[in-house]
Amino acid sequence: MVVPLTKQELLLILKWSIRLRNIKQGLILKKIKPSTFFCTVMKAPSKARLPKNKQALPPRRRPPHVSEISAGGIVVKRWRDGFVFAIMKDSYGQWSFPKGRVEKGEELEDAAARETMEELGLERIQLVEYLGKIDIWFKDRFEKKGALVHKDIHYFLFEAPEDAKIHPVPSEHTYETRWVPAQDVLKESSYVDVRPIIHLALERVKTWKR
Repeated sequence: MVVPLTKQELLLILKWSIRLRNIKQGLILKKIKPSTFFCTVMKAPSKARLPKNKQALPPRRRPPHVSEISAGGIVVKRWRDGFVFAIMKDSYGQWSFPKGRVEKGEELEDAAARETMEELGLERIQLVEYLGKIDIWFKDRFEKKGALVHKDIHYFLFEAPEDAKIHPVPSEHTYETRWVPAQDVLKESSYVDVRPIIHLALERVKTWKR
């Protein structure tokens, strides 16, 4: 026989059900970081409530600078049972690769070939492929008299004949030149920015047949 509950008993059961639900919710909330909950609903977060390092800042303005586009070449030739790369000492006394400004109306690969031959004293090179682009920021202490320069440099891989010779060309700001074995070219290059380009050139050369 089922005995119906009194009104007082029903209210007591309902009261305990609500209390148990609140206890369970409290246990769940304790496991979640308070920072994920907000008491006020806003269209946008108030800056006053955010830590200083999280507040939105106005976009940074780029300092006054000169923009340039250059093109250069990584030159390799077959030598004995391997390959050698051409490197040069530049105006800053660092070992690097030939590059120069792209003239108005000039194609990137044409500019790269011209600058490469001029700075290394080469008479003939063959275009292999485009390697990629790097961008650099620096203070120009020569032509721009200390101006901040942002330069995009596009590099191409060239192959020189096995009997090709290179030599310094001071008028082109090339003060020393030499051929470096493929296994040493990364450590001989003075500029970190160009290393990804060197890696690509090395990977490409590895596929060549002797």
